[in-house]
Amino acid sequence: VASFEAILPALGSGKYDLGTGNFGVTDARRRTIDFVTYINDGQGFAVREDSELKKVTDLTQLCGLDVATGAGTTFEVTLQENLPRCAEAGKKPYNVRTYADQAAVWISLQQNRSDVVMSTINGLRYAVSQQEGLRFLNEFKRLDVGFAFKKGTPLAPAFRAAVNRLKEDGTYDRILKKWGTSASAIETSEISPPELK
Repeated sequence: VASFEAILPALGSGKYDLGTGNFGVTDARRRTIDFVTYINDGQGFAVREDSELKKVTDLTQLCGLDVATGAGTTFEVTLQENLPRCAEAGKKPYNVRTYADQAAVWISLQQNRSDVVMSTINGLRYAVSQQEGLRFLNEFKRLDVGFAFKKGTPLAPAFRAAVNRLKEDGTYDRILKKWGTSASAIETSEISPPELK
């Protein structure tokens, strides 16, 4: 078991053969890693029930707030890349608080050390259903999610075939239905498709 932010570099070095952990398929990641898609999830937000935030459609709405997210995630990258937009808008920047452990992300929100959590859409929906005083805010950006492999490995085509077989025989849809994530189903598994824009 490795921390989320350590998995992709370890794949590239050959330490691991496979990485799992809700890895969003991005153009930057596709340069060094092969992904076999298995779900369409993406980025979203959750807050405490007493939050004044209603919906985040632009990251400048987060200016001046403390935002909790997982270390090494697409969420951290998105937040860091857009941080200068607060200054451009004449606002105080938001503070990105990264955590290697998902439990720590949620504790920071519950204990008022952060104002909002940015994470996976399905993960947010599940987490707020299991904790009192929190609510899912909204989806922000959709991303394909995949199993991660060292670039060029023969394992990727084998995993793609396995996911597609599960789609064909109905197992895939039954699994997603059981966990309430049917809206995130993919039509077919692919190897490293372009990032959804």
